[in-house]
Amino acid sequence: MTYDEIIKQFVEGIRNTTLLEYIAVFSGIASVWFSRIENIWVYPVGLISTIIYIFLSIQGHLFGEASVNLYYTIMSVYGWALWLKKDKEQHYVVTVQFSSRREWVQQLLFCAFFYIAIFSALTWLKNAFNAATIPWADAFASSTAFTGMWLMAKKKVESWFWWIVTNIASIPLYFVKQYVFTSVFYFILFVMAVFGLLEWMKRARNLQANI
Repeated sequence: MTYDEIIKQFVEGIRNTTLLEYIAVFSGIASVWFSRIENIWVYPVGLISTIIYIFLSIQGHLFGEASVNLYYTIMSVYGWALWLKKDKEQHYVVTVQFSSRREWVQQLLFCAFFYIAIFSALTWLKNAFNAATIPWADAFASSTAFTGMWLMAKKKVESWFWWIVTNIASIPLYFVKQYVFTSVFYFILFVMAVFGLLEWMKRARNLQANI
């Protein structure tokens, strides 16, 4: 694809962006902003975005991304409850922390398991129904996102590393599927994830220093 063709596709994609996609994008951006500042509104606002994207992803044959957003929806409810949970002294149970080496291994295994499972399912779907899927790319974006959301609920700093990888993978994936505005959305999320990582690293270090 030439530079002119990319620009043409970008302009046409923006023109064809639906109201639902705009709502999903802006609520998604707001959700990431709330997560960066460790605000509980990350979850109710994020649910608006994830529910809409389940519909949009199925419509665009991005079945891996549809599964991601279904997972997001479920994990948002779980994370919402976990972030609000307090102990007997009324202290929040989960706080921003770095992962241990053991937890890093668990994260890598978690991601690998879902990559293999999603890739296998999408390959079968593509062969059986001639679906317009991109199994390896869709599975990669999905498995890293699964890992990032799981760690976000536990307030692990490393969740932002996984979000950064997810966003990088999702930018071309949605562009190819002609969800251009969503592709731009993931670029914005990539930038926000970098700042989120820096913010949570600072918070984790401050908590460690006060222990």
